Amino acid sequence: APASGRLAAVTAKPGDKLAVGSVIALILAEGEVAVAAVAVAAPAPQATAPQATAPQATAPQATTGPAKIEAAALPGPDLAAPATTSPATSAPRATPAAREAVRKAGLVLAEITGTGPLNRIQRDDVTGLIAQHPDPMTIEPTLSADWTAQAGPLNVSRRKGAGNPVVLLHGFTADSQSWAPFEKAFSHERPLIRIDLPGHGKSPQRQIHSFQDLSRMMAEAFDDATRDVQQVHLVGHSLGAAVALALADIRGQRVASLTLIAPAGLGPEIDAATMNGIVRASRTESLAPWLRRLTATPDGISDDYARAAMRSRGDAGLRACQADISATLFPDGVQAFDLRAALQRIQVPTQILWGRRDHILPFAQGIAATGEFALHLLSDLGHIPHIESPDRVARIAQRLINAVEVPG
Repeated sequence: APASGRLAAVTAKPGDKLAVGSVIALILAEGEVAVAAVAVAAPAPQATAPQATAPQATAPQATTGPAKIEAAALPGPDLAAPATTSPATSAPRATPAAREAVRKAGLVLAEITGTGPLNRIQRDDVTGLIAQHPDPMTIEPTLSADWTAQAGPLNVSRRKGAGNPVVLLHGFTADSQSWAPFEKAFSHERPLIRIDLPGHGKSPQRQIHSFQDLSRMMAEAFDDATRDVQQVHLVGHSLGAAVALALADIRGQRVASLTLIAPAGLGPEIDAATMNGIVRASRTESLAPWLRRLTATPDGISDDYARAAMRSRGDAGLRACQADISATLFPDGVQAFDLRAALQRIQVPTQILWGRRDHILPFAQGIAATGEFALHLLSDLGHIPHIESPDRVARIAQRLINAVEVPG
């Protein structure tokens, strides 16, 4: 799906044959209503066209509570059922993505011509209008003007070995090199696949519009990197763990086991001050105090470690890109995406490792989560246990992999 929302006005059922271009459903934004009936294109030859029906006139209810993960990234079982709708109104029809682009650009929806089915306004209609009239007041803003989006695939690096590979996904502001201590302690026979998040490490700097957007980019890189293998074991840390959980939800048949280290997405709380401090720091002296929040105690990060970290963060464009990613995923100091429902859906063997002295993401989020997974609470460790105690974390990760792969 090109956008998130509620599926409504479904006019076809499995097995129907329709002509290309037929409208089979609508995706509604919160508060948006569907037309009374959906027109469909003529059926293909020797096919029976589905009967267009008018759903009952019931307005969709607004939801409250924590933000939910967008359906396009993590499709849930409830998306198969059509949503209730209201009678047709004179309001312009538009996709949720188009409405968001209109809101950011300060445009008026009624003044835009839609090119989608039933003249529905698409995101491209909005961006095309902005390109034709480059008024600074109407252009969809980039949160920072200090970096330029880059093209190219995400960076993937590998370690050769035998057996099903382990895919490693690092956390926010880190890169694939952060797995070095873990790799040294982990099985040397096992092949590894590392993927740098967009705007991190050697991956191109990209603008992220939502967690759904990030998940889609990572799914593309995951598919390309694992094209020649049947199954992999996923290990992710923090934001990378959230992405790993999303991948396991949408690529479950490809995942043999899932290990999440201090995963994001299991509650709204997060230490935004530390994240923003790391992102903004342009000198070792300003970076080191924030890095020391990542470990259980301040002495867990040495001055040499801080200097090495600053060298990898010397690019001002990288820092500006990550600042934009932070503003998108963690607006106003909260996690704007919720993966708790996804965790409940996971069928693959799963475990969560969490430091009891994590200052960034409280381990209580793991305790409160529900689902079929093992929870390891690691005493005297902070937010980066795979760096603080790599032998211990590698041993736990290896144990699950062995249990999955060894018969009996």
